[in-house]
Amino acid sequence: MLQASEIQKRFTHLEQTIEKASQACHADATLPKELMDCVDQLDKKSEGAKKIMESKDENRMRQWIDDLEHVGDRAEQACKRATNVDAKVKSAVTSVHAELSDLKKQLH
Repeated sequence: MLQASEIQKRFTHLEQTIEKASQACHADATLPKELMDCVDQLDKKSEGAKKIMESKDENRMRQWIDDLEHVGDRAEQACKRATNVDAKVKSAVTSVHAELSDLKKQLH
């Protein structure tokens, strides 16, 4: 299990990665609704990170990451199915998914 300080750093980095993905997606009005919905869900769910971290409840942290990773999977799949998705958007979505997957592995 990661130390609390390392988890805090990872959560902060994850929030920033999700924010970048959200900005990249919202800058492209041609993206499919499914992809936008997934990124919006990630953005909304990431806002709860501070409360989850303050709780110091490892089970809540794991569940939060599991939930986010599930949405990240859907976002990545939507990105792969979509045509003509900008490289910046693909990179941002892939980064979010990779970060979530890695954090999930380290928390379990």
